Amino acid sequence: MRDKGVYYDQEINSVFEKLGVSESGLSSQEAEERLKKYGENELEEKEKISILRLFISQFTSILIVILIIASIISVLLGELIDAAVILFTVFLAGILSFVQEYQAEKAIELLRSLTSPEATVIRDGVEKEIPSKKLVPGDIILLQTGDRIPADARVIKGFNLKTDESSLTGESVPVQKSTEVLPSETPESDRVNMVYTGTSVAYGRGSAIVTTTGMNTTFGELAGLLGTIERARTPLQESLDKFGRWIGAATLIIVAFVAMLGVFYGFPLLDMFLWGVALAVAAIPEALPAVVTVGLGLGVRRMVKRHALVRKLPSVETLGATNVICSDKTGTLTQNKMTVERICVNEQILKITGAGYSPEGEFFKGNVKVTGDELHLQTLLLGAVLCNDADFFKENEKWEIKGDPTEAALVVAAAKAGLRKVELDQKYSRLGEIPFSSERKRMTTFNKLEIESESFPVKGLIAFSKGAPEVILGSCTKIFLDGEIKALSPEINKLIAEKVREMADQALRVMALSFCPLDEDLFLEKTSSGEIPSEEIEKDMAFLGLMGMRDPPREEVKIAIQKCADAGIKTVMITGDHKITASAIAKELGILKENDLTLTGSELDNLGDAEFEEKVERISVYARVYPTHKLRVIDAFKKKGYVVAMTGDGVNDAPALKAADMGIAMGITGTDVSKEASSMILTDDNFASIVAAVEEGRNIFKNIRNFITYGLSAHSGEVFIVLISILGWQILPLLAVQILWINLITDGLPPMALSVEPPDNGIMRQKPRNVEEGLITRREITAGLGLGGLIALQALIVLTWAVDSGFPLEKLQTLIFTLVVFSEMFNAFNWRSDRYSIFSLGLFTNKPLVYAVLITIILQLMVIYVPFLQTAFRTVPLSLSEWGVVLALASTTLISMELVKYFSRKSSPGKNPGKTNSDHIYDF
Repeated sequence: MRDKGVYYDQEINSVFEKLGVSESGLSSQEAEERLKKYGENELEEKEKISILRLFISQFTSILIVILIIASIISVLLGELIDAAVILFTVFLAGILSFVQEYQAEKAIELLRSLTSPEATVIRDGVEKEIPSKKLVPGDIILLQTGDRIPADARVIKGFNLKTDESSLTGESVPVQKSTEVLPSETPESDRVNMVYTGTSVAYGRGSAIVTTTGMNTTFGELAGLLGTIERARTPLQESLDKFGRWIGAATLIIVAFVAMLGVFYGFPLLDMFLWGVALAVAAIPEALPAVVTVGLGLGVRRMVKRHALVRKLPSVETLGATNVICSDKTGTLTQNKMTVERICVNEQILKITGAGYSPEGEFFKGNVKVTGDELHLQTLLLGAVLCNDADFFKENEKWEIKGDPTEAALVVAAAKAGLRKVELDQKYSRLGEIPFSSERKRMTTFNKLEIESESFPVKGLIAFSKGAPEVILGSCTKIFLDGEIKALSPEINKLIAEKVREMADQALRVMALSFCPLDEDLFLEKTSSGEIPSEEIEKDMAFLGLMGMRDPPREEVKIAIQKCADAGIKTVMITGDHKITASAIAKELGILKENDLTLTGSELDNLGDAEFEEKVERISVYARVYPTHKLRVIDAFKKKGYVVAMTGDGVNDAPALKAADMGIAMGITGTDVSKEASSMILTDDNFASIVAAVEEGRNIFKNIRNFITYGLSAHSGEVFIVLISILGWQILPLLAVQILWINLITDGLPPMALSVEPPDNGIMRQKPRNVEEGLITRREITAGLGLGGLIALQALIVLTWAVDSGFPLEKLQTLIFTLVVFSEMFNAFNWRSDRYSIFSLGLFTNKPLVYAVLITIILQLMVIYVPFLQTAFRTVPLSLSEWGVVLALASTTLISMELVKYFSRKSSPGKNPGKTNSDHIYDF
């Protein structure tokens, strides 16, 4: 049980003492020792299946049990060789299935570890990012808007800190947190100086000391009451299971019919029983879900290398069908390396040299250098630094930032004038703040300034505000001009608006700043309850100036957007930037084309739903929008039948990320809440990685379909061969052990190798997959049954030739046995692509498949030529001429498909390569 009632009713110093930690946090050594004592900060899952149990489970299916019983009967009847071969193939099949399921489990575990959330802690006196599961009691965690709270903790500091505890209490109103000591009898729901696992920071920031972790937390106790956590099966696995059951039911009916027919024709009852069970095992694709899961897992790992982390396996299906990508601009379409290039202060435009986050640069008015100590410039830059949570530092000879890139750009600009954030924060302490939010589009801090200079415009408690120009200007009634605070006239207001427009025309993102003095006593009185009345404070402010910064577009994004256009995917930019700035960058990237529209948030608000839905396909840029507008965009596209991917990074983006078919969170700048709501996380915040993920998602889906079709052709071919042979010739063309062997080696390595087939060159020139089209369509069924029929036809040609030539039964069965195996090896190369010739893909571009086929062929040769295996599988050696017939017929499996692909391309040369049509097996 948790240790209740010993933290919320104690002074902070007492909590520190009781948990044995200082404000510098735990040492790394102490944290390791506590981790051993308390265990990892995770909720207990259902007990994992041991490797032994997983292995044994491979032999529990009804058909495998029947085979084992059949082998026992064979022993009792003296058929020791048959019994040994059956047990051997069953054992090998079990090992293969075990390996596949084990790999699938490992792939899922890897995915879970990659999506494990992180926490910001203070250890060894330094801020660090660590996996949340490594948190221990006594750790000091730092919290900010959007963070998922990783453990139960006592609040140490809070700046307007509010948490969303709806996951625990069901109440949607954020809870205001405080550091005050509470009475011992305070119920858990009212302990406002505590934060809890599974909740999130809705507003503000703060720090807290971890008190309990894992199953000892409030959320952990709830999880314990609800029972262990079950892992849900993916829709893809469910779909495959249904497909397998459908195939299985159909097969069992056919097998039972043929077995009874065999007995009617005089075949021994035991032989037909063994044969029927073997054919049923071969025909039912029991291992298909495991193979598919392995394919998904391998694909997800490839995505990780391309900076896209898929959180939920079913999302891979959605990626292949995505036809609209709505992307944020900053950091996703751009480099996220903001640099202040222009400053408008005291009715003057100043240029700043330097690029990136290096603090080296100078200020110029025209060609004249301006000193950094100029009063208006100093005041503007001081406000930019104090009203700021970001900073920059040098690591490994490279300048890096901590915090938001836009804020960091302001700090770097100030550093070029000699103003260092660390020094200023210590000198002018922050007494409070009103954090930035996407709705407010501004941030305000309250700093106490003790400045000796008589020329400085204000002293004492000062409110500094920064944000969107129209928001800041809307709260200003004054302006700091010519060394004085003057009334903001309509003429000056208009002039400032023109400067904003000029900067925006140059594709600069414009930030405005303002300030005003406050009565310290009155401020402390009004904020004593923890609430800061923004409406009262953020008014009658004095305008300071404008700072214009540029975030250059990523070069690789231009190529990625063109790839999207070729793939039939519309790219939409959504940004909080000025309309002119957004349009300029969108044109540069190739998003905004001729006749496309740009819409602002206010313009969107003025459109009715019907009118907006009519225009949505022509709108490529949304500027000055709020996160709530994203929901309207998603809804409009969905009503038109589009599959929408939406990016986001803030708390308020979470509803849009959930509503989108594919919610994509930013891995670097994204909040925990946005990541939790997403289906995929970009580890580099780069739009090009979205396109890479779509390509990989399409390829995974293509590979899954291809090896399903390969398997269907193999299984149906065996059933067709036996059915027609018994009906037409009253001959059993394959023995039970041969059928089991075919199933073992053709369903083993080749499908696994097909799952790692790389994307072909045309995959991003195809239109997105129709989302209403299931995994198994008429196209796959037609192709699989068609090739199964071809393999059966090959076998019947051999059977006719063997009967006419008077071959003994063992020679006939060896010929058909070998023909089926080699035909399936040729068939494996067919399904590297359902569209492109094997010769255009390159014979050796999928080396695992080449190795898989070679190993399978070697195994088949051993069965034919190794004496004790000849006895076990009832085979005889084949002559060169017989090999010639087998290989010639088997190769037609590949040749026929190559011809189908060739003539399909010739018959429709102008057809769009990407058009999806389930009625056509090959579509060019």
